[in-house]
Amino acid sequence: MLICKIKIAMNIRIKPHRFSGVVRIPASKSHTIRQLLIASLADGVSEIFYPLDSLDTRSCVTACRAFGAEVTEYRTFDTLCPNPPDKDGKKLIKWEVKGNGGFKKPVAEGIEIDVGNSGTTLYLALAAAALQAETVKFTGDEQIKKRSAAPLLDALAGLGVRCGSNNGCAPITIKGPWVGGKVSLPCPTSQYLSALLLASPLAPYGVITEIEVPLLNEKPYIEMTLSYLKAHSIPLETTPDYSRFKICGGSSWKAFSTSVPCDFSSAAFPAAAAVISGGEVTLTGLDPADTQGDKFFLDILKTMGCEVKWLNSENGQTVTVSRNGRLNGGTFDLNETPDLLPAAAAVAAFACGDTALVNVAHARIKETDRIAVMSKELAKLGVSCTEKQDGLIIHGKGALSPVKNPVIDGHGDHRIVMAFSAAALGSEIPVEITGAESAAVTYPGFLELLTADTGNFP
Repeated sequence: MLICKIKIAMNIRIKPHRFSGVVRIPASKSHTIRQLLIASLADGVSEIFYPLDSLDTRSCVTACRAFGAEVTEYRTFDTLCPNPPDKDGKKLIKWEVKGNGGFKKPVAEGIEIDVGNSGTTLYLALAAAALQAETVKFTGDEQIKKRSAAPLLDALAGLGVRCGSNNGCAPITIKGPWVGGKVSLPCPTSQYLSALLLASPLAPYGVITEIEVPLLNEKPYIEMTLSYLKAHSIPLETTPDYSRFKICGGSSWKAFSTSVPCDFSSAAFPAAAAVISGGEVTLTGLDPADTQGDKFFLDILKTMGCEVKWLNSENGQTVTVSRNGRLNGGTFDLNETPDLLPAAAAVAAFACGDTALVNVAHARIKETDRIAVMSKELAKLGVSCTEKQDGLIIHGKGALSPVKNPVIDGHGDHRIVMAFSAAALGSEIPVEITGAESAAVTYPGFLELLTADTGNFP
């Protein structure tokens, strides 16, 4: 069963209540998409267990199939799986992927790939498409068509790839071959560099790709990508600060069988919901040793006065998050973890004193300008903010003072919707949020966790 890419507009209303319980965190979107693309470029059959089943990862499946990979899904009645059930009550537990062997066969002529709302799929698949000689066209939804890939396209052009775009935005056309060379790639988003790191080892033997990186945000995501190269014994040379890379072609991705780690980015939202509402939540499935940078959210909560406890259980480690006293403001550098800004800002709205989220200008180039959007929408809940070019200061007073019948515009951004859904739990009156369907981009089922009401409201 495929999840439809056409999103039906949905408003929700969330009534204030305490959020507590045990929550199995869904799989990491970043890991899932990397594993799908690696498996699709490998020679052989890979098994990806408990992947994230969301709109973004389905967009990646579409791209992988367009590249000639065969992706088969397996579903069952698995109560532990956090994926949403289909109409028959079954949940996705595995994707089996027969790879294309690094484009041993060319893709079909004139194909067009719709990546929906998935920027990760777009950037990583752009570089993969450059490994073969047929023209591939990429498009997506209205948000994707506003997100520039210009630095990545410039680097690909420097490596011999033919690129066409609408001023760096989709629709984008890519046509190989990849001939190598030395390029400079500033990375306001780490996904540009991850794209080249995943594709360049598959260039022909003797082709050398050298990358200078004058700017690198979101460093933990590069460490995640490099962990896959290391696991597949793909050699490369790099400096300790990741400012230079040298990759020789002629390597290959190997078929594999593994489970997808759970997602610290998604875990931020039930954690935020608990501390905002005064509840206690136990999050299961997370691995504190994983490379994901967004585990930093738990450190933010501890600094603000919350209790965070890791415990060992029969099914692995769990983390329990709660608060008994007041939340305190603080200063947090989100350069490595820009996706945390919405959730952190929502929690900061309930803190006493100022909270500064700093060094995170790249939060402005996500699905929305998240700095501007959080400031604008928090004002509807009576929270004053000061925008900086590279951050946001939330002037918390310990509680909200919402306008009458507040309606939050979700801006079609999944993290904005989820952040305000959590914030609404601590309001004195119900809060309506528009465009709530976008939460399914990365966390299907989150709104149900919060018992959100759906429909048209007076």
